[in-house]
Amino acid sequence: MGKLLYITANPKGIEKSKGLKIGEAFIKTIKAESPETEIKTIDLFTLDIAHMDAELVSARGKLAGYGYTLDQLTEGEREKILKMHAIADEFLSFDYFVFVSPIWNLSSPAVLKAYLDNLFIAGKTFAHTATGPKGLLTGKKAIHINTRGGLYTGTPMKDLESGDRYLRIALNFLGIEVMDTIIAEALDLYPQKVSEIVEKAKEEAILAAREMIKSPVIH
Repeated sequence: MGKLLYITANPKGIEKSKGLKIGEAFIKTIKAESPETEIKTIDLFTLDIAHMDAELVSARGKLAGYGYTLDQLTEGEREKILKMHAIADEFLSFDYFVFVSPIWNLSSPAVLKAYLDNLFIAGKTFAHTATGPKGLLTGKKAIHINTRGGLYTGTPMKDLESGDRYLRIALNFLGIEVMDTIIAEALDLYPQKVSEIVEKAKEEAILAAREMIKSPVIH
């Protein structure tokens, strides 16, 4: 199956995080049924992420559009752009991606957006063409495991959800095929049904893992 990057965005740990419990069911299935798969886990709350501040925005602009070399950047700019490229290079080395994140205040935790920002590098992950931007990560596959306190699916809240929606937009922009999202929602609305909701999502995660195993990437 190749290499799988398991990316989590929940600081509570597996004992308290419903999403991480669902993610564990996914990963256990991969390990059991595709033992040759190389898996690496990234906890975004512990990862040293380059944030889109003044130095990083300046460095990216200088290198991309103004003809600067790495040596011509300030020390701060150089440090942050190298950190960005290191994150992107690691991401590029994988074939499959699993994102596990909750909905917080209608969207994902800020660390997930910050991580995704590091993947948008012209010439490396996407290209500018005469017909518009084109993702360069075609052939790779991703899945999202998403937990939600509220009920979004099939309700007026669906138009307010921007966590899973943005992740899918971002990955598709980069050329990555995004499989169906595993959603466990209404967890805060129906606390008496939490175990039932999580168990159903675990079953879906197991099926999704098996589907991913059967979905080869194209290099």
